[in-house]
Amino acid sequence: MTSPDALRLPEHLLPRDGRFGSGPSKIRGAQVDALAADGATFLGTSHRQATVRSKVGEVRDGLGALFNLPDGYEVLLGNGGTTCFWDAATFHLVVNHSQHLSFGEFSSKFAACVSQAPHLSDPQIISSDVGSHPQAQVDDTVDLYALTHNETSTGVMMEIKRPAGAKGLVAVDATSGAGGLLVDPTQFDCYYFAPQKSFASDGGLWLAICSPAAVERIEQLASSGRWTPAFFDLKIALDNSRLNQTYNTPALATIHMLASQIKWMNENGGLPFSAGRSQQSAQILYTWAESSGFTTPFVKDPAQRSNVVGTIDFSAEIDANVIATILRANGVVDTDPYRKLGRNQLRIAMFPSIDSEDVAALCACINYIVGSL
Repeated sequence: MTSPDALRLPEHLLPRDGRFGSGPSKIRGAQVDALAADGATFLGTSHRQATVRSKVGEVRDGLGALFNLPDGYEVLLGNGGTTCFWDAATFHLVVNHSQHLSFGEFSSKFAACVSQAPHLSDPQIISSDVGSHPQAQVDDTVDLYALTHNETSTGVMMEIKRPAGAKGLVAVDATSGAGGLLVDPTQFDCYYFAPQKSFASDGGLWLAICSPAAVERIEQLASSGRWTPAFFDLKIALDNSRLNQTYNTPALATIHMLASQIKWMNENGGLPFSAGRSQQSAQILYTWAESSGFTTPFVKDPAQRSNVVGTIDFSAEIDANVIATILRANGVVDTDPYRKLGRNQLRIAMFPSIDSEDVAALCACINYIVGSL
């Protein structure tokens, strides 16, 4: 038996790129090269000048094309990432009463923000066991339904559908799903996300695709006299976004790499292309997990298994943490399980930038490690 500390994986088995983190994610070399090429004229310039504003406009227009947005939908952006957007939504998306589907670490956080907001009533929270997702329940008192496209902590994805007969807005946390999962924009009013997952950039920025109804909600609540800190004011974000800028200074490299990724997606076929890459990787991963003899997909329902974040359970006699440690020592990184889930598993990102061939190579590496130990 080989000692874990001494185990070296054969070069021919290793992925060409060993980054499988669920965020920050793998950034393609072409994005970094494009940033370096534009660095002297783009980096270190004012975000209110044409050089940067044109790049923000490229992001907004590119997302409109990628998601095939209907007339009237607008792309908003601001600093702070999804965590900031949850707080902002308590001011300018929720009127009084929201309903939240909670099925993991991140899908529960928006509900927590609303629960602590003194100007809102206690939200409805519909939960399910980790490894599954619940369904929305139509209630005429609800003015916003909060869904999650992909639960990053558990590897559960859900199809985004507007609840039949619902009068409230539909807001979707798409932080790890946007760009890697198909979605119909007519089924949501606000689809918000950050760029450090499928869009292969860095964190600290939020983006929100808003329907005309969501824009109207933002404008109505802004004019209602509800006090809002400027940093969380979605009306300020809306006004600045229409000028292709953010309220305060953004990370320029993040915007540039985001624009490069969106361009790559659109030039190669749009959302069917990018989501198709993730779907192919997921098919490889789950087929291997069901046939290896020592692994099983954590999510039991195949329809709810994520195409962008795969969670794989290991049999009790195999320590998944040891496997993750050996992989890291061999340059295959960030396959560790989500810390709060506490399961004997690996969590493997399959965002569009990750080549399916590398997912297959990762599976072969795990087989080699288990056989050696």
